[in-house]
Amino acid sequence: MTEASLPPASTSAPANPLARLLAGVNRGAMHVVAAVAAALVVVETAVLLAGVIYRYALHDPLIWSDELASTLFIWLSMLGAVLALDRGEHMRLTAIVNRLSDKWRIWLETVAALIVCIFVLMIIHPAVDHASEQMAITTPALEIPDGLRAAALPVGAILMFLAAIARMASRSSIKQVLSAVAVVAVIGAVLWISKPALLAMGNYNLIVFFVLLIGACVAGGIPIAFAFGTATMAYLTIATGAPMMIVVSRMDEGMSSLILLSVPLFVLLGSLLEISGLARTLIDFMAALLGHVRGGLQYVLLGAMFLVSGISGSKAADMAAIAPALFPEMKKRGSKPEELVALLSSSGAMTETIPPSLVLITIGAVCSVSITALFIGGLMPAVIATIAIGIVCWFRARREPMPDVKRATMGVIAKTLVAAIPALALPMLIRVAVIEGVATATEVATIGVAYTIVVGLIMHAFMKHLDFRRIYPMLVEAATLSGAILLIIGMATSMAWALTQSGFSAKLVALMQGVPGGGMGFLLITIVIFIVLGSILEGIPAIVLFGPLLFPVARSLGIHDVHYAMVVILAMGIGLFAPPFGVGFYAACAIGKVSPDKVFNRVWSYLAALVVALLVVAAVPWISIGFLEH
Repeated sequence: MTEASLPPASTSAPANPLARLLAGVNRGAMHVVAAVAAALVVVETAVLLAGVIYRYALHDPLIWSDELASTLFIWLSMLGAVLALDRGEHMRLTAIVNRLSDKWRIWLETVAALIVCIFVLMIIHPAVDHASEQMAITTPALEIPDGLRAAALPVGAILMFLAAIARMASRSSIKQVLSAVAVVAVIGAVLWISKPALLAMGNYNLIVFFVLLIGACVAGGIPIAFAFGTATMAYLTIATGAPMMIVVSRMDEGMSSLILLSVPLFVLLGSLLEISGLARTLIDFMAALLGHVRGGLQYVLLGAMFLVSGISGSKAADMAAIAPALFPEMKKRGSKPEELVALLSSSGAMTETIPPSLVLITIGAVCSVSITALFIGGLMPAVIATIAIGIVCWFRARREPMPDVKRATMGVIAKTLVAAIPALALPMLIRVAVIEGVATATEVATIGVAYTIVVGLIMHAFMKHLDFRRIYPMLVEAATLSGAILLIIGMATSMAWALTQSGFSAKLVALMQGVPGGGMGFLLITIVIFIVLGSILEGIPAIVLFGPLLFPVARSLGIHDVHYAMVVILAMGIGLFAPPFGVGFYAACAIGKVSPDKVFNRVWSYLAALVVALLVVAAVPWISIGFLEH
């Protein structure tokens, strides 16, 4: 769960003059960062849209558009990561921290901020060196120094240091800061003094750095991206002679993939879908079709999540777009709030493989799997999972009274269908365009943004429902979420490099190839691993870190990349929404405004149905790859 319940560092009210000064400087800096990041989202979208128009409509490709977009992208990623840190929106585990007293929770927040400060201080100098080296490289189309792009890394690190130290100063007493410094110093000293013993352990020292140290960081509420980075830096400093610039160059590589350009665009598209009213028209149409049957609105919720899910890049955003429109009416018809939240949570887990899910794009980027193939392969596993949850809904709806709602007339159905056609067309447009090879995921995201803006403005001309004041916050949120996701990818890329160089990857491949049961045994182990990792690390961090290690094993055992990807993503989705640690579970509870304790016992039957669906998908490869030839 993220730090969303905590106020941003830039809005806190510090008590001492130094803290007030830091808070003031940070507040001003973050206003500028937010404005620049929002502008970059707009410019990035415009550049990519221009590239699409010139390539497909005018048949005169802009040779510089992708290059400029890539240069702006790393700046957008780093500034978005800065905003996520300042706002407390980086992915982190808070299930343990939130159970502690206020005193210990604040102290752990102090430790987390201190760790972030130390990490970014350690990478500032290597990041400057990296940017300086890149200045000697000239980009082919724009003919500008590549260092202008790489300069985003040191600038972002400096701004993150400011945000972290302002957060620490605004919330912590001098005593808490000193005790946190003492504890971190002792841990660092113990690791340094233990250097001979750690070197003598060989690859077993990976357990110390990448299991114990990361585990302690994650359990203590340190953002996952910085937990990965801290462990990697500690390992390279103590156990190897590798220069620190390696971490920065791997970060740069991980965050600069052209495929990942679609991340901020799909995040923006999801926000536009909600504020334009398109999501609401979908719900109205399905409610007209099914609202009169027993449990009808539960099926409407499932259908709406199936159609909308994956576009925004955030499961919380998907759920927040659907739940407020349906929950009041469902409660009016006698459904219990805790039952609704359990269904909402499980519906979030079932839709992880539906294109254009950012998880699909991420796994394609980091594991070298065709995005088009993943988009094709992701639909049928999601259908199987939806059917499984629908069966549970049917059994539970039998105990509910028939709704006192008349069947909608054909006129009403036709009217809502006409209103919903633009919304129904959008996900179809996105999926068909990528599946048929008409456009890349990035290009189709750009087209989707333009489509939604045009349709939203046309609808606004008749309905006057748009609130233009929401546009700037929406752009900032798109940059923030994108930055949080992409920083994890960058840090995990550095960490994966360290694990590969240590020889761990080769040994893992050899070990996993020898599991009993061959390919099926390996798939069952994968299911268990990713349910656990999805619960603790969230989806994208788990996939970025372990995907590159496990996909070669799957290939060596004859498992198709797309089939394996579907098993991994569904398992990760179940873990993401499984209590007691699953972040998605708590997000659903927050959106439904229901205590997690009341939902805890009700969600298990839905999750059990999803596990059955996952086992079916794992056992029958055709579900994932049967349509690839076509």
